[in-house]
Amino acid sequence: MKQQELEKHLSATYHPAEMKQFMPLIEEINQLKKDKNAVLLGHNYMTPEIFYGVSDIVGDSLYLSKMAGETDADIILFNGVYFMAETAKVLSPNKKVLIADKEAGCSLADSITRKDVIELKAKHPGVPVVTYVNSSAEVKAETDICCTSANAVAIVNSLDSDSVIFLPDEYLAGNVQRNTNKKIITYSGKCMVHELYTDEDIRAIRKQFKDVSVISHPECSTKVVELSDFSGSTSQMEKFIRDSKSENIFLITECSMGDNLRSVFPEKTFISTCHTCPHMKKISLKKIRDALKNEQFEVTLPNEIIEKAKKSVMRMLEISYKNAKG
Repeated sequence: MKQQELEKHLSATYHPAEMKQFMPLIEEINQLKKDKNAVLLGHNYMTPEIFYGVSDIVGDSLYLSKMAGETDADIILFNGVYFMAETAKVLSPNKKVLIADKEAGCSLADSITRKDVIELKAKHPGVPVVTYVNSSAEVKAETDICCTSANAVAIVNSLDSDSVIFLPDEYLAGNVQRNTNKKIITYSGKCMVHELYTDEDIRAIRKQFKDVSVISHPECSTKVVELSDFSGSTSQMEKFIRDSKSENIFLITECSMGDNLRSVFPEKTFISTCHTCPHMKKISLKKIRDALKNEQFEVTLPNEIIEKAKKSVMRMLEISYKNAKG
């Protein structure tokens, strides 16, 4: 990204003095990428200096999952949380996959284990298991097919079964249930960020702003989603904003999403209660630089887990991109 364009993106969030501090690390990281033939994947919840400054491919979990399997780089460094880096390893088992902070976990992914899935399958024999990609590789290995928030309904409806076990997000499962005739068997996992948003937040914002589009992530409760003008994945949110005539946008998701969109839509006013994911925020420019420089915090998985998890992820990608082309 050219210097002028980068400064435009960063200036929408940061003071010039802060921007100046970022530049030496951004330059060092971008040089390390060239020297080591590395590609950096950046989730939409990364802060702007990481999202725009050093990430080569950015987007939501579905897009990044696909791109992880297509890169010809020697090293993949995932700017996101650990389960995302695991997915990259599953799809690129022969690549060196790094993460800048191995403690960057996920409350939702940590809510369920492989043992939990095995026990659920025993209680509901023959019922297919759909697992949100926000889960560990071990959980994916016990799954029939994965999904993202963008394709969850389509994935569930694609299965030849009247019932589906949907893991681990209870709220996403509830929002899927609103859009399918299949019986959804849920689990009690939740995202620690999205569960903080309430229907009262929406009512308060609508009282303050007459012209406002309320956009929520489907990891929020069904009450929040029902009161929203739109609910979708982070990439779907951006498309909705582009098509919306509203000047005010209330984003109900991790607050860095709004930071990254302010420079894209300078004519819009982004309103947010700014709930932050502490795991995403463990990733910093300095940690990214150190991970690349020392090639540290490599993500490794047993071959058995890679082989089984890959089947569920690839099945998701095949259905998703087949539907997109159709």
